[in-house]
Amino acid sequence: MSPRDLLRLGVVGLRARPSRAVLSALGIAIGIATMVAVIGISASSRADLLRKLDSLGTNLLTVTPGQTVRGEQSSLPKTAVAMTGQIGPVRSVAATAQLEARVYRSDLIPPERTGGVAVQAATEHLLDTLQGTGAWFSQATSRYPTVVLGAVAAQRLGVRGGDQVWLGRRWFTVLGVLDALPLAPEIDRSALVGWPAAAELLGFDGHPTTVYVRADPESVEDVAAVLARTVNPEHPEETTIARPSDALAARAAAAGAFTNLLLGLGAVALLVGGVGIANTMVISVLERRREIGLRRALGATRTDVRLQFLTESLLLSALGGLAGIVLGALVTSGYALGHAFPPTLDAWALAGAAAATLLVGGVAGIYPAARAARLSPTVALSAP
Repeated sequence: MSPRDLLRLGVVGLRARPSRAVLSALGIAIGIATMVAVIGISASSRADLLRKLDSLGTNLLTVTPGQTVRGEQSSLPKTAVAMTGQIGPVRSVAATAQLEARVYRSDLIPPERTGGVAVQAATEHLLDTLQGTGAWFSQATSRYPTVVLGAVAAQRLGVRGGDQVWLGRRWFTVLGVLDALPLAPEIDRSALVGWPAAAELLGFDGHPTTVYVRADPESVEDVAAVLARTVNPEHPEETTIARPSDALAARAAAAGAFTNLLLGLGAVALLVGGVGIANTMVISVLERRREIGLRRALGATRTDVRLQFLTESLLLSALGGLAGIVLGALVTSGYALGHAFPPTLDAWALAGAAAATLLVGGVAGIYPAARAARLSPTVALSAP
């Protein structure tokens, strides 16, 4: 028989039992939809992370104090910012310093309920160095009791620009709220006070806790190599140099590892669907023995019968796979749009899903097709 005849015969076989065909294809559809959705959601999330990484740049470095040889916490020199600014490829440098003060919505809140909001002093160029957006200090406001809140800190305190907060046993006016900073999540959870105001009003000693360095992209490695000795010439081993963009890249890699686990679950669902198709085809062979005997008596060869049932299995699997691909694509698009991610569905994922569908259908149909081909015409025609 020609491929066209086989295809038409396979369709007729499935149409004769539509309910069973739909239920059998449903297992394949669930498995394929799971795999496509998992790959698509992971790819969309990873694309969003990489997009943020591209927009924020990979040329930001941070310097933090490490430990002394005795295992004690070290500190950065007061001159750390000025010294770092002398490095040629450095575009901008800023610093923050952790303060002992606490911030509250009002002076009536118990001291132990901090809400997880830290108070930090910040230098004038912090927002530019981090490439952030939102309200910020001017040279004048940085000297007065004013505060800028990170995105998370403002949410926890329940305040906005123009409100007042109880900080360091006195009232501070909120200048505004910063937008989220993916490369500096510690700023999102902080209440920032101007460097001069922190020294005058909160007893700040002038030692920075974190120095942020924005370097020329092509010179990042060179800057990182000399940062420790520049920031702390006497004890360069007591400083830690980090690249915040590596954290975003690690998150993208972690998302890929988690995807493999979920793909395994999708593969299990696909395997169950394949078993369902095999079971359906075996029952179909038993129910259609008279049909098989009649076809054999009319001249159909064992190969013709084998190909007929194998075609039905492949069609059944293909229908389920097509439905699964469409459903998985819809789930991916809905999730991505709901989280403001760029919807991403790799072509290899679709090709892999199609290949997996045909493979499962083919394997599931081999035994039923072989069983049908082994039936002799006389035995098949005499079947009740």
